[in-house]
Amino acid sequence: MLTFERKYWDAGVRFIAGVDEAGRGPLAGPVVAAAVIFEPGTVIAGVNDSKKLTEKRRDELFAVIRERAVSVGVGVVAHDVIDRINILQASFLAMNKALEQLSVTPERLLVDGNFFRHERYPVENIVKGDACSHSIAAASIIAKVTRDAMMMELHERYPLYGFAQHKGYGTAAHIDAIREHGYSPVHRRSFHVERLEGA
Repeated sequence: MLTFERKYWDAGVRFIAGVDEAGRGPLAGPVVAAAVIFEPGTVIAGVNDSKKLTEKRRDELFAVIRERAVSVGVGVVAHDVIDRINILQASFLAMNKALEQLSVTPERLLVDGNFFRHERYPVENIVKGDACSHSIAAASIIAKVTRDAMMMELHERYPLYGFAQHKGYGTAAHIDAIREHGYSPVHRRSFHVERLEGA
């Protein structure tokens, strides 16, 4: 999980920010991105792609990452902005917002995916980076736990949709709820339920 980081640490690059997002696929709620910088050589046992971890383990690691990171930034882009600029651009916007929240200037970005660019910082895009980069995996945990907490709050406001269970993803129960009650104010109108028949 440190292959990419070590390449830059060994070249004298100290501050590497891992960047990832959570919430590209759901039908409701925001997309959330995180950027995480560790001191060279830092390893937190158990850090991995957030999707491979239990909710309890993610919560535990969230606290440890917050404690041991040099800096953590989080960016949030709401559902209505996603509808206006599309989910890919909204994900990039969330990543940029996360980078703006860092208290330390990164010298290099490791970003999950293959399209992100930045005008100030050199970027290495890594497909499935959350499974092979410690920094990106840490960012995926921060983003996922942060977004899940937001969806729990939205569940309290809109309990008919079951956000606490599926966090806005297009489960059968969620789609049935939309068909029964219509869209809530936090649903992404550009994500059409009709396209998810049989999902």
